[in-house]
Amino acid sequence: MFKAILALALTAISHGQIAVKADLLFTMTGDLKPIKDGVVLCGKNGKIRAVGPASQIKIPKGYQTLTAKVVTPGIIDAHATVGLSGILNSPKHDQEQLEKSSPIQPELRAVDAYNGRDPLVKWLRDLGVTTVNTGHAPGTLISGQLMVVKTNVPSITSMKDTLVPTSAVASTLGAKALSKSPGTRSKAIAMLRAELMKAQSRLLKIEEAKDDEEKEKPDANLRLDVLVDILNKKIPLLMNAQRHQDIAAALRLQEEFGFKLILDGAAEAYLLLDEIKAAKVPVIVHPTMGRPFGDLENMTFTLAAQLHKAGIPFAFQSGYEAYVPKTRVVHFEAAMAAAYGLPQEVALAACTIQSAKILGLEKKIGSLEKGKHADLALFDGDPLETTTHTTGVIIESQLVSALAK
Repeated sequence: MFKAILALALTAISHGQIAVKADLLFTMTGDLKPIKDGVVLCGKNGKIRAVGPASQIKIPKGYQTLTAKVVTPGIIDAHATVGLSGILNSPKHDQEQLEKSSPIQPELRAVDAYNGRDPLVKWLRDLGVTTVNTGHAPGTLISGQLMVVKTNVPSITSMKDTLVPTSAVASTLGAKALSKSPGTRSKAIAMLRAELMKAQSRLLKIEEAKDDEEKEKPDANLRLDVLVDILNKKIPLLMNAQRHQDIAAALRLQEEFGFKLILDGAAEAYLLLDEIKAAKVPVIVHPTMGRPFGDLENMTFTLAAQLHKAGIPFAFQSGYEAYVPKTRVVHFEAAMAAAYGLPQEVALAACTIQSAKILGLEKKIGSLEKGKHADLALFDGDPLETTTHTTGVIIESQLVSALAK
């Protein structure tokens, strides 16, 4: 009976105008401090109509009102594999995140494998995650593309169903990328450099064809054209590198070829803080609760706090490991970092507005401001406490999840 009543309630306000009242409203703007007794008005166009203290925001007639102890912007997972990796952890059914037939495959698109109906996507959405930067996992030199999508999108029938159809190309340096070929770190870098040099030659031919009408434009090349977009800074290269020597190699490649680099994982980044800051490279921190073995053996729970102190932009991720369900809850990772010295507001920012900035989407999502997407997560307590429950999730003014009591 309750499920039927809840379904009717969700339907009644899913496409309407919603007012959300919060004891503490984290807008993630300015100094990141929350508003006590705050209100957010979510308009029919899927955008935020108004936000501020209840004393200044009048709720218009016709608005359905929801209340919560704490409200934040919808949580953003800065790097995931969800939708390609599924909840069953079965290679024959729902594991599409890593293709090992070749070490370099930038042409593999996340949109071609994404399953938004997988229960794992709903599980994250019900916990307040409204946006994921998801796609191919670390594990080969270049494993494929990522995309940014809302967690209420069941199928990608058009590129318009995504926020960004190709948000980055995933690359891996270190032990995970080593196999028969490449078998060593130096071979791995040599292979990457060779592919990027091919892309440089192709880019030169494309530019020459633009300037000289008599020269024929090169035929399309799925692999190299993606690398050309990387060299043109249209797509960043997201490089998973945990050891300090792998982080250093990523920085050298970035300096040599001039592409946009996002460091992924970066467990030993605390050894190269000055170099990372000088290169103006953001970091998507390894999951705080990652298991400390292999390339992660020197990881630290304090990495996020150290990056913050050094002034290096960073965000949190759910990450990827080969166990059920192959994803984590990104604000739980933020919670652990907060327990090890990261200020609460900064931890929340690193899975909301800072994630949006690294993904180039800060004008649309990541904070609660007039005109931005009305994506909200409602909680019955501190979002960084594991005993807290998500009581509601709104994506573009639609109530997509509500807690059954």
